[in-house]
Amino acid sequence: MKEDTKKWIEFAEMDLKVSKLTYQNGIYTYSAYHAQQAAEKYLKAYLIEKEEFNPKKHRTHDIRELIKACANIDDSFTHLLEAGADKLTIYATSARYPEYEFQVTRKMAKEAIQLAEKVRNHVLEKLGSPQAHH
Repeated sequence: MKEDTKKWIEFAEMDLKVSKLTYQNGIYTYSAYHAQQAAEKYLKAYLIEKEEFNPKKHRTHDIRELIKACANIDDSFTHLLEAGADKLTIYATSARYPEYEFQVTRKMAKEAIQLAEKVRNHVLEKLGSPQAHH
């Protein structure tokens, strides 16, 4: 695995940890936000590893767009869309800008974490990482 890929995975792992910690502390808006950030970074790590990451084209926070870019390389990524992982996109802005804030419930935050974990496991499996499914 490339060094850049490892760095993106490391940052994604931190986002996922922060998502779980904020969830445990009842801060659901930030929990969902960090789940989205984790998923985004895992997907970008995959694109970096496959030399398909274009910083201008993939500056997006749109999870659907990133999954589609990954699916162009490996069709198995489409199952993440079927699982609803693109629902995470809404959380990219919800925690950062007050005008977008809406009430993220405990249930929504929990689902966001589960979706981020699906993205994590799929990406790590495809990268052949021993960390998959931990």
